Amino acid sequence: MDIIFLQELKVKTLIGIYPWERTIAQTIQLDLEVAMPASKACQTDNFEDALDYAFIVQRINETLSQKHFSLLEALAEHIAQIILKEFKSPWVKVSVAKLSAIRGVKKLGVCIERRLEANSSI
Repeated sequence: MDIIFLQELKVKTLIGIYPWERTIAQTIQLDLEVAMPASKACQTDNFEDALDYAFIVQRINETLSQKHFSLLEALAEHIAQIILKEFKSPWVKVSVAKLSAIRGVKKLGVCIERRLEANSSI
């Protein structure tokens, strides 16, 4: 399995359960590992056979600018589903962290892995 990765993507978004978190955007950090739908790009060296990293980042930014999540777990799941469905990845690992959310803690977060279901109609 060929995997691309994006590390330390920082995005401002509304995240959290407290009233102030529904109005003040916080910076989160995302780390992604995305399985390639096919390894064709390795043989062809053709951009059209690869995943467009910039488009993945654009989709994440669009989503996080339009939607509020209460929990990091839900945000991570939403991003995982975008990668699996829209980019046809068979597997994805999404790590999401709040930065300096608790005094003395540099970052806290969640990490999830999801697979595209074999019998999915996606």
